[in-house]
Amino acid sequence: MTLFEQLLKAYGVFAERFVKFKISQKSDAEDVLQEVYALAYQKFFQLKNPENFKAWLLSIARNACNDYFRKQAVRLEIPIEVLEEKQFTDSRYGVTQSDVVQETLEKLGEKDKQILYLYFWKELPQAEIAKRLDIPVGTVKSRLYTAKQNFKKQYPRYKDEDKGEKNMKKLPEYLPVYTIEASKEAAFDVKWEELMGWFLVPKLGEELSWGMYDIPSRKCNHIYDLKVTGKAKVHGIEGVELTAREANYSVKKEVINRTFVAQLTDTHCRFLATLRTDGDVRNYITFLDGDEFMPNWGFGEDNCGNETNLAPKGDIKREGNVVTSLDKEFLLDIVGRYMVTINGKSYDTVCVMDIETYNAGVVSEQFLDKNGRTILWRRFNRNDWAYDRYGKLWSEQLPENEQLIINGKTYVQWYDCITDYII
Repeated sequence: MTLFEQLLKAYGVFAERFVKFKISQKSDAEDVLQEVYALAYQKFFQLKNPENFKAWLLSIARNACNDYFRKQAVRLEIPIEVLEEKQFTDSRYGVTQSDVVQETLEKLGEKDKQILYLYFWKELPQAEIAKRLDIPVGTVKSRLYTAKQNFKKQYPRYKDEDKGEKNMKKLPEYLPVYTIEASKEAAFDVKWEELMGWFLVPKLGEELSWGMYDIPSRKCNHIYDLKVTGKAKVHGIEGVELTAREANYSVKKEVINRTFVAQLTDTHCRFLATLRTDGDVRNYITFLDGDEFMPNWGFGEDNCGNETNLAPKGDIKREGNVVTSLDKEFLLDIVGRYMVTINGKSYDTVCVMDIETYNAGVVSEQFLDKNGRTILWRRFNRNDWAYDRYGKLWSEQLPENEQLIINGKTYVQWYDCITDYII
């Protein structure tokens, strides 16, 4: 028996359970499962460490299921790819786009998907839907009501009318006007213990609120309350548990609750696990879960995390809005010293740039004071980022926004984040 056969015999059952859970049609699930096994056999030579076979096989199964549902969507006239930008969610990089709407739709029946697409994305009146589907208008109303109820049951959102509202009012509705002035003084070293993208230091007793602001409107669209709730262990590694409560700024009573585990050492800060709720299933994902964890939460070689002792390395160099960098992974570096004036206060900061370490085409600027706390965080998109979804360059969509030239390519500011540390 070959090594592949041995591993498949030991772990194939996990892929089988995953596929059959995702795909209710038995014959379709069997077909997809055969595709998974065939692809795993073809690509087995790419797997460097056989100990990672289970996570690797599950990632292939997950991608195969996604391909299956995309094909189903095309047949039902539901272009799933256009939905991927409809919902903001969390990752180590802060707020980014998610396929949460897509995942929810995948859990619905074909009739529910179809009626929701025609009504919400095609924006067709009920009479036109009735005509297209050759059914009475009354049936359209009934099916639409049922589909919306089914979607709500599957969508991972909690409504909480009593908790968190007090903290969520701390942040202003509009981003205060700020200025950023380059300093001639040398950049200072800094101890940066915040969780990358979430701004909270993972220590007992820590709590913080932060908001995301659209540019150029400067209006807050999402606010987050974070709090360390206690000690925790993941696979024997000690860390702390923290909760994050998210709300739309304009509809604060609709709250999404999340739980993470993070670890802070003398040299690094990293995520160990995240809890995601899929309907009524509490799904725990840890740093051992390979491709399911690393794209959104991992950072550094073998998920060592981001360095806490920051000093300029010279990996990234900046002159004004022109940036050049070395060709290497995990590009995160101090690029200069700046005076940031915001909300009537001035802060002596260093600018930490992150170039496409999390998402190809995405760059961030993070201005840290001498305490290692974030004063201002800004996201920039490469001009052609997600062009196939938006159909426009970012310089066309947001012509008023600031631009950076990084290694000869244009990046356009998208949104900013501030925390209650500066309020």
